[in-house]
Amino acid sequence: MSNTGPVIDPADVPRLLEPFRRRAERRHTAGEGAGLGLSLVASIARAHGARLRAQANPAPDGGTTLTVYCEAASAEA
Repeated sequence: MSNTGPVIDPADVPRLLEPFRRRAERRHTAGEGAGLGLSLVASIARAHGARLRAQANPAPDGGTTLTVYCEAASAEA
């Protein structure tokens, strides 16, 4: 999954996977998230034994790219 947005320092990306963290502090108003989305993705991936790769997209598009790597399930009869 990839999105565009502000350019993010690659060193800040791991912090965005923590609960209630955003790129920049702002007031919580109607329609804004609480900073839980990426931490939920990370928790779900971890709970299922998947690996999450998060990286900052370069300028001019900015934003982030998330990739989840899951092991294939074995076919048991």
